[in-house]
Amino acid sequence: MTVREVLQLQLFITDENTAIQWLRQQLLKKTQTSGELKPQFMQKIGGWLKTETLLELDELLEQNFIKYDGKSPVPEQIHAYLSTNWKELRNLPKDDPTLVAKARDRWYVPDPNKAGDLEKLREKALLREFEEYKEVKKKLKVFRLEAVRAGFKKAWQERDYAVIVAVADKIPNNVLEEDPKLLMWYDQAVTRMGGE
Repeated sequence: MTVREVLQLQLFITDENTAIQWLRQQLLKKTQTSGELKPQFMQKIGGWLKTETLLELDELLEQNFIKYDGKSPVPEQIHAYLSTNWKELRNLPKDDPTLVAKARDRWYVPDPNKAGDLEKLREKALLREFEEYKEVKKKLKVFRLEAVRAGFKKAWQERDYAVIVAVADKIPNNVLEEDPKLLMWYDQAVTRMGGE
């Protein structure tokens, strides 16, 4: 089962979530620049869902990963990759100018200790987009499912059930019905509103 999931992940990027998983898989294998990732990414996004906003590679990278800027010692992930694959970079200190130059502009998976900050940044961007969905008067044909999830979660925490119901009315019913989290928040919001 796990092997099948990994193979499926390699074959299809259908939405923001699978794109992030694919990027994480690529960057764990080797740290790369945007230019190195772009051709591979473009080949994989053919199955993107019609109801999902197609995101640019740079946006996905900015919100979910870290780019080494060369201003501090080379991060462990990049150092390990470069020193393993380039003989001339082995046994160099993490602040060596040659190593820093080769490492600059490479994206890598954040350290779990720093991932919390990155997640907060991403959630803020998603909530900003959700605010736009709240203002739209018509049905949403293309939107970010992750933004809707983040917005529903925040609205639920704030007991703002009317927002959940209002935005749910703007997204296609099949999307709502096929996403267990969205459906749960929506059903409970309708129930709570009925009790008020």
